[in-house]
Amino acid sequence: MAEVKLHGFWYSPYTLRVVWTLKLKDIPYQNIEEDRYNKSLQLLEYNPVYKKTPVLVHNGKPLCESMLIVEYIDEIWSHNSLLPADPYERALARFWVKYADDDMFFAVIAFFLSNNDEEREKGIEKIWEHFRAVENQCFGDQKKFFGGDIINIMDIAFGSIFKIFVVAEDIFDAKVLEDEKFPHLHSWYNNFKDVAVIKENLPDHEKMVAFAKFIREKRLACT
Repeated sequence: MAEVKLHGFWYSPYTLRVVWTLKLKDIPYQNIEEDRYNKSLQLLEYNPVYKKTPVLVHNGKPLCESMLIVEYIDEIWSHNSLLPADPYERALARFWVKYADDDMFFAVIAFFLSNNDEEREKGIEKIWEHFRAVENQCFGDQKKFFGGDIINIMDIAFGSIFKIFVVAEDIFDAKVLEDEKFPHLHSWYNNFKDVAVIKENLPDHEKMVAFAKFIREKRLACT
């Protein structure tokens, strides 16, 4: 059997993507929990460029960057495919994965690091802009998931970001993902987080809120 190891942080949305993918495909692996402030020499050796998690090690060969890892896993273990078979649909899925990473993620982080009410309101408006784009472009046919009736790579990408987002909502005691404004997205996230494999592999919410508060205070203290 192939040896699979995952170096990651328990709270990281990027690590979550790989964990969910491995679990959805029922691939056994060794989890190696890294310390954000004292990364292992092995991790630094496996990812000498960015020195970040996650890193997947398959038969001794390391691979970095969460969505590249997800695609690699999906190609090597082709059952329960996460990428559409049709080339056009596959390209569209990759577009929205890029949108999640390049646009939505940074909007959520700006909201998370907002330092006053004005910054927070601007952050919410930016998030709503991205929510509207996804709501209008991805859910016109009343799909349960981005992949229709089954989870696909877009669900993995957006789901990990939404986990961070709901943590930020709790920190600020704010409701941003409003059912009335974004009914499809609201329904999608409820469907997604209730899938057994996802639900069983989500970090404890209260623990994550506490840790996120610590990270936020540490980051703001440096600005």
